[in-house]
Amino acid sequence: MSRRRRALRRLPWWIAAAVLAIGCLIWIYPFLWMVSASLKTSAEVFTKGLDLLPGDPAWSNYERAWVEAEFGKYLLNTVIVTVCTVVVVVVRCAMTGYVLARHDFRGRRIIMGVLVATLFVPAGYTIIPLVDLSQKLGLLNSLTGMIVAMSGAANVAAILLYFGYFRGIPKELTEAALIDGAGFATVFFRVMLPLAKPVTATVTVLTFLSTWNAFFLPLVFTFSRPDLRTVSVGMLAFIGENATDWSGMAAAATISLLPVVALFIVLQRYFIEGIAGAVKS
Repeated sequence: MSRRRRALRRLPWWIAAAVLAIGCLIWIYPFLWMVSASLKTSAEVFTKGLDLLPGDPAWSNYERAWVEAEFGKYLLNTVIVTVCTVVVVVVRCAMTGYVLARHDFRGRRIIMGVLVATLFVPAGYTIIPLVDLSQKLGLLNSLTGMIVAMSGAANVAAILLYFGYFRGIPKELTEAALIDGAGFATVFFRVMLPLAKPVTATVTVLTFLSTWNAFFLPLVFTFSRPDLRTVSVGMLAFIGENATDWSGMAAAATISLLPVVALFIVLQRYFIEGIAGAVKS
């Protein structure tokens, strides 16, 4: 193994750069093709194949996706659901991870075992009782019900990230705050949660991605309310009985991906620090 590492280190830098460049191109090519397809006509999507350069950029595809397909409304619904879900998940998982990491109480190991066991339960198994409960509470076919359903999942990965991070923080820090008269809420919100900024960024990105791209649950919650659809469900508007508007769908997909890319660019440093810190702990 050491010989292989030494051999790799002896390679010229331009070979490593070329390999990485090819890997990056393969990785981002589907995204580039989608952006290119959003500027093509429906005929060009098939005739030009893998070509990334459209003949005459059809910017009308974005107008058709935004106005005719009402994608602007779907985007607003998605932003509302995603932001509210992220806030609820971050606060709930951070508090759960903090209590499990910093407080020793009876049944703590059982709770951890149950949380880990939920990782092996498929999400589809819970959809029937979830919809039934939402209907009885009067939350079905509403953005509020969708937010409660999306944020009410176990989110075990987020809890474990906070658990690992809080466990690595010295206990003297919280003890000093308690001596100064700070209560549980003050210690958590003013001391511990600000220190967990990298993990919060990581959980924010992961929750944002899963909520933004969710399809099955928003589809069930908007069966009788098409005006409440999210962007992932709104893609169905481009699929007709006899034809599919591929260029319009590509334009809508490009619009829906822009917030995700922007968020990751802003939080990528904290995202990597949060993953590394939780794993190291």
